[in-house]
Amino acid sequence: MPYFDTILWENPVRDWLIALGLGLAAWVGVRLVLRFIRDRLSALAKRTETEWDDLVIHALGRTRRVFVLAIAVYAGANGVVLPSRVWSAIQIATVLTVLLQVGLWLSSALAFGLEGYTRKRLESDRSAATTVSAIGFVGKLLVWSLVLLVALDNVGVDVTALVAGLGIGGIAVALALQNVLGDLFASLSIVFDKPFVLGDFVIVDEHLGNIEHIGLKTTRIRSLWGEQLVFSNNDLLGSRLRNFGRMAERRVTFSIGVIYQTPRSQLERIPGIIREAIQTQDKTRFDRSHLKEFGDFSINFESVYYVLAPDFNTYMDIQQAINLRIHEQFENQGIEFAYPTQTLFLAREQAAV
Repeated sequence: MPYFDTILWENPVRDWLIALGLGLAAWVGVRLVLRFIRDRLSALAKRTETEWDDLVIHALGRTRRVFVLAIAVYAGANGVVLPSRVWSAIQIATVLTVLLQVGLWLSSALAFGLEGYTRKRLESDRSAATTVSAIGFVGKLLVWSLVLLVALDNVGVDVTALVAGLGIGGIAVALALQNVLGDLFASLSIVFDKPFVLGDFVIVDEHLGNIEHIGLKTTRIRSLWGEQLVFSNNDLLGSRLRNFGRMAERRVTFSIGVIYQTPRSQLERIPGIIREAIQTQDKTRFDRSHLKEFGDFSINFESVYYVLAPDFNTYMDIQQAINLRIHEQFENQGIEFAYPTQTLFLAREQAAV
């Protein structure tokens, strides 16, 4: 038909229609292939316990429509004759789009795989979350750096000269960002040395709370009063930090005082009463109990025992039970606790005869 032979932008209308058909076929074909792969892997994932199929499914779920569109445009452009500049622009745009999509697939697969690994290891090893977070950051950095270098190489940039220039410029940047880089290296020190991990209860100077997040620059602590405390990693490692999350058992020292009117026979029985009160509790190990000193208004006994669990609430429950048991025994044996008192002695002088 004469209409199909009409020249439109240096190509017959017939060629433009063929190009449109190629583009539509490529669009539909790519989407069908991706859907077929996802459906087959989804069916396979239900029958297996491995996570590789889940990882591929998750990565394919990050496929962008612009990627499919770029493939369709490239396929359609092969059906017509285009000016060299337009054809070069389409080629470059297609390559860049494919590279970006590959970067999304790889980074998504890496994040999914590390998340699954962390979820499995978190219960047995809380430090795994911190290590995996750093590995994920480094992995994504390498992926996108590689994508960027390949993309620059495809648009005609001399990558070798660029890398050399970045090496020289990196020195100036490092000098300008000393504090930021200090926190970055401190975060790596936290990852590999593991002075604390997520969930640990720590005390930093007068601040105390649970480690909630360990980032590249800062670490966040949820205090007992509810607010979030933010510390730079460099400052945190330079502080005196007490990590109660690593406590295997808790050493407890407590004192009680009795009045000076207490007979010596009762004083001799008090260490045994305290020992019995401690040893009747679960998760405890008795250490010692002694008459320590003669105080200003009381005779003081000091006792030491260990709670065989790091939990603070467990310690307080045990200490409460010990105190009630000691109070019961003192009440039964007529031993009185001391409290601050003063005794005033008056001496009357005899009148001279």
